[in-house]
Amino acid sequence: MFQCFYPNKYLDSTYQIDFKKEYENGIRGVIFDVDNTLVPHGAPADERSLALFEKLREIGIRSLLLSNNKEPRVKSFAEEVGSLYIYKAGKPSPNNYKKAMERLETDENSTLFVGDQLFTDVWGANRAGIRSYLVKPIHPKEEIQIVLKRYLEKIVLFFYKRQLKKQEGEDGRAE
Repeated sequence: MFQCFYPNKYLDSTYQIDFKKEYENGIRGVIFDVDNTLVPHGAPADERSLALFEKLREIGIRSLLLSNNKEPRVKSFAEEVGSLYIYKAGKPSPNNYKKAMERLETDENSTLFVGDQLFTDVWGANRAGIRSYLVKPIHPKEEIQIVLKRYLEKIVLFFYKRQLKKQEGEDGRAE
């Protein structure tokens, strides 16, 4: 029932992702949400985010920031970290995810998406055919419309986690 909202992976933080391993598995481009995925809502780039984008460049992975926010917010962050960007992205529409892949010169198989919201970030990535990572929000302070969506996300995440446990149990029995 909720599978269209399920991420491929769910982690505590963007900064836990093994991007070197992702590169070895064919990932050449990563699309990121910004607020509460990389830094707290509205915050500038910090040491951790700057180091992440430097590491991506060293590995050979291109990046693009895909945000529903306005240009001044997204552009300033993108300039700080040295990334391409698309603002007012209209997530969860798949259109700008596809435009992002064109700009990254990647396709569905060589692109990864990382975001903190199920109903915009993950659903849009899934609709565009891109593997998705859901990460926990960095900071609890959020706009009211996001706070309200978080209650609904808890329901979907309950079923997602239940499915993962069921799959783990089946995998354990298969051996």
